[in-house]
Amino acid sequence: MCQLLGMNCNVPTDICFSFEGFAARAGLTDHHTDGWGIGFFEDGGCRTFLDSLPASQSPIAALVKQYPIKSRNVIAHIRKATHGHVTLENCHPFVREMWGKYWLFAHNGELNHFHPTLGGRYNPVGDTDSERAFCLILEHLFQSFPQGNPNAEALYRAMAEITRHIATHGIFNFLLSNGQWLFAHCSTKLNYIIREHPFQSAHLVDQDITLDFSQVTTPADRVTVIATTPLTYNESWTMIWPGELLLFQDGIPRKF
Repeated sequence: MCQLLGMNCNVPTDICFSFEGFAARAGLTDHHTDGWGIGFFEDGGCRTFLDSLPASQSPIAALVKQYPIKSRNVIAHIRKATHGHVTLENCHPFVREMWGKYWLFAHNGELNHFHPTLGGRYNPVGDTDSERAFCLILEHLFQSFPQGNPNAEALYRAMAEITRHIATHGIFNFLLSNGQWLFAHCSTKLNYIIREHPFQSAHLVDQDITLDFSQVTTPADRVTVIATTPLTYNESWTMIWPGELLLFQDGIPRKF
């Protein structure tokens, strides 16, 4: 299956270190070679890079590794196709507008017999179960809050409801963000680590690279990284339990 990478911070931070190890899993240390993508929120904008080539071979991925885009919310994905062709339109993360904000979504897993009836406001461009799930989530939220812009607790409860429904169709690990909050749901495997003062050094699992975070942060920084499997071997990652939905804000996980 695919793999997910997310970042949620209290200050704009670059994801170059984590993405270096993550991209290696797309053809070097693992077999997720059916496309990749990454999205960064920057103020009201959303910058996305997608490619149907493996991330380990993609010139666009090479650019992302070297270009320190700073963001408080990032979602990335490397694909091992189960539903849908290996094409650009099927690469995650998918992006849509709702309530005057961009929303990013990426999914790891497989949803069987999943062909929801959509209301027409949000429709898939490609042919993946993942994009159909994203469209259904947005339809559900839009109908649940006709006035728009619910608070965190109300949004969490609506997300929990639609997530439970979709998860009955199979494996539904996902990341979703509107640039303010980042949701993470685990069906089978998802982990996170919170890096904060006092910062330590970390060494990647998939590349022989070490970074001393104390040299690139301030004592006030808090950076949370979410990944399908831990990206470093000398840090203690926290497992998200199957069936658990977390809302991250400013690097802090919450449930309601």
